[in-house]
Formats: sequence, structure tokens, C-alpha cells
Amino acid sequence: MKPEVSIIIPAYNTENYIFKAIDSALNQTISNIEVIVIDDASTDNTLAVIKKFKDHRLKILVNEKNLGVSGTRNRALRIAEGQWVAVLDSDDWYAPERLEKLLQIAYSEQADMVADDLFFIENGKDYPWSTLIREGGECIKQLKLIDTLYFVETDIFGKQGLHLGLSQPMIKRDFLINNSIKYDERLRINEDFWLYLECLLFGAKFILVPEPYYFYRSRPGSLVHSSAKQIIEVTCLKITELMAMKDLVNGVPNLAKALSNKVRISRNSLAYYQVVESIKKKQYFNGLIQIINNPYFFALLTSYLPGIIDRIIKKKKIKLGIKENLQNQ
Repeated sequence: MKPEVSIIIPAYNTENYIFKAIDSALNQTISNIEVIVIDDASTDNTLAVIKKFKDHRLKILVNEKNLGVSGTRNRALRIAEGQWVAVLDSDDWYAPERLEKLLQIAYSEQADMVADDLFFIENGKDYPWSTLIREGGECIKQLKLIDTLYFVETDIFGKQGLHLGLSQPMIKRDFLINNSIKYDERLRINEDFWLYLECLLFGAKFILVPEPYYFYRSRPGSLVHSSAKQIIEVTCLKITELMAMKDLVNGVPNLAKALSNKVRISRNSLAYYQVVESIKKKQYFNGLIQIINNPYFFALLTSYLPGIIDRIIKKKKIKLGIKENLQNQ
């Protein structure tokens, strides 16, 4: 019997986290699954940890050379047999009921993609400090249909919004196959956003579930902490390519305008993040040169500062509130 869901876990140098990820996948409340774990040429003990599991539903592959997250996920997609595919990063984990809940929604809503809210977890912490929807400033209490324009407009780098590029939806495998959709192997960051957008452009029905069942770990060294400059450069590259696909873009009213706005904000933000990166690396002279060459830096700093302060305060309040709730349980 074919598995209902193929869970794809690409792994690279996550020996301290991969056990929890695989364990959460294998211990879902539905059993008709396969778990495809691909070690992307790790240089630590990640593969040894993976091999500790003895479960017939587990498929273990090893890349001879590092392919990056996009290439590794594409390799898994080629061998996946499930009706649905669900990606799990090797430093994250699922709630036990996640796939069962998403499948119920997928079939009842006849969806092609179903994403849940997700918990944000700081590395080393036992409790989440917030969720994706809460940080996005949205008030979503019931199932929400995500359209292409909304997806783009609420995912602007450096701006508050839903940022569904961070979500990990379960996707119908036949939809990906029939539309020849796969991850862009040039990308090692922000690859999810562009795959989801391509799905939407080809007519995918995307449902967002307001409950969180995915635990998203933030840790130093992960792709989440990668260069802001790189994210912005990828955004500009992909939008330039997408705008050339006029039939797809023009088929969605106001999408061209939204994409142009996204690339404009990204390019303006580049000056700001070039200065920030220089300061983080203690390259103060280089940072000063960047400020001189990019007077737009101060305008962005002024616009970002209230939001930065607000997020810091909100984060501390949420942490305290969650901690108090756990202690009172």
C-alpha cells in the first residue's frame, strides 16, 4: 500500500537535533507514512544518529557531495511515493497530531496545499516565544484561503506580515508532478517562498490552518540566520525572472505591481543591511563607507526602529506570559 504522506527531512550537520525531528515524524498519529531522510554530506555525526532508528517506514539516503537544501529536497521528491509530501527541517519537529489534522482539512477543503501556524522556539528553550500568525500581526481564527496576491503582499522582507514563506505546508504530490514544480537548486535560502508562489501561480488551492502543529527552532548557524543581503539578492533575481513570465503574472490582477513593490523595497533595504552586516562583523570603517555611500540607510533605520523596539518588548512579554501559563498548569 502506498503511503499517505511522504515526510522529507534534509539533514546537514545537525547531530544535536536530528533525533528529535525523525522521532516526531515517526510518531505521528497516522502510521501510513514514509520518512525520507537525506544526509547532505554532513561532516559531523548526523548520519550516525539517523542510523540509530530501525523502522521500515524510514528511508535513508546519503549525498556524495553537498547539494544544498533545494537539491536535497528535489532528490527526495523524485523517490517519494506518498499522495502528499511534507517537509521537516532537521532541527525542527512536529506535534504528534500534525499530519492527521492537516489531512482532515486537505480532504474536506479539497486543497492542494495545507499549512498550519507554527511555534517559534529559541534554541535551548523548552517553550515557544510566539507563533507565525501572532508575529505577522494577523487575527486569523478560522481556516483561511491564501491567494497569490495576499501571499506576496504579506511577505515583504524587513516588514511585518504573515511571511508564509516560513511555513511548511503539506502539498499534494501529483500537483507538483503535473505542473513540473520543484525547488530552484540555485537557491540555498528562501527557496520555500518561491516554490509556494509557483504553486499558487499554477492554481494551487492553499489553505492556512490557524492552529500551530509545527515547532520552528531558531539557532545560530541555521539558514534562518543567513545573510539578509543574500535574501534580498535572491528576491531581486527571482522577481526579475518571474516578471518575464508575463502570461502567469498578468493572470493575477495587481500581482505585477505587488512584485515590483517587493523588489523596490528589497533593493532599498539592501543599503541598510549592508551597513548592519559590517557592524556585526566589527568592520566599522567599511560600515561608515556604506553609510556615506547609502544615505537611504538613515531613512530605513528611522522606519525600522519602532518595529524593532516593539518586537523586543512584545517578545519579552510573550515569553513571560507563556512561562507563567506553563507554571500554572
